[in-house]
Amino acid sequence: MTLQQIPSESCRERSTPVLKTERLVLRAPRLGDVKTIAMLANDRRIAENTARIPHPYRLTDAEDFVATANFGNEAIFAIALRNGTRKDGTTKDEVIGACGFTQIDRHPPEVGYWLGTDHWGRGYATEAVRAMIDHIFSDLDCEAVQAAARVTNPASRRVLEKCGFQWTGAGLLRIRAISSSAPIDRFRLDRGLWASLKSWGQMQHAVA
Repeated sequence: MTLQQIPSESCRERSTPVLKTERLVLRAPRLGDVKTIAMLANDRRIAENTARIPHPYRLTDAEDFVATANFGNEAIFAIALRNGTRKDGTTKDEVIGACGFTQIDRHPPEVGYWLGTDHWGRGYATEAVRAMIDHIFSDLDCEAVQAAARVTNPASRRVLEKCGFQWTGAGLLRIRAISSSAPIDRFRLDRGLWASLKSWGQMQHAVA
């Protein structure tokens, strides 16, 4: 599919929820995001820590990503900074990465995420993943969420741990960018634990 063939607005965008946090907005990827996504994702440090991102990452890869997002058993969100609102009511935002989850049959959804390297170390990934988990447990009939991180990617592991994920074991995952499998740590978060963590966080905020 070419850039010209991607609709600027589709039923997928209209049906994909918009998740807002203090600093971010998570919404369906759009035609206007293609160049930014291609620029951000064309970094080996990102590709080697995700399962499906190729390297090099070209404009056509970003076009395919936007064109196929939110079909089937996947929910895909562009992660954007909240920079204010235009006069027409639309949100001005700067895309800095993407996140999403895949659910196969009745298995727990598996979440994934990536950020452009200029935005690492600022807590954006944790903020985005928390919003996505809250959506899954609040709006979908799921009792648990799962995730994985390469053993050589401690930053991703910290994101999951800060969101309450518990380590469940190790395994191997095929990494497209390196054309090979790599060791990973697997994690799981149950609905009950997430509810407890949210309640505790709200109580601490009220006390403060």
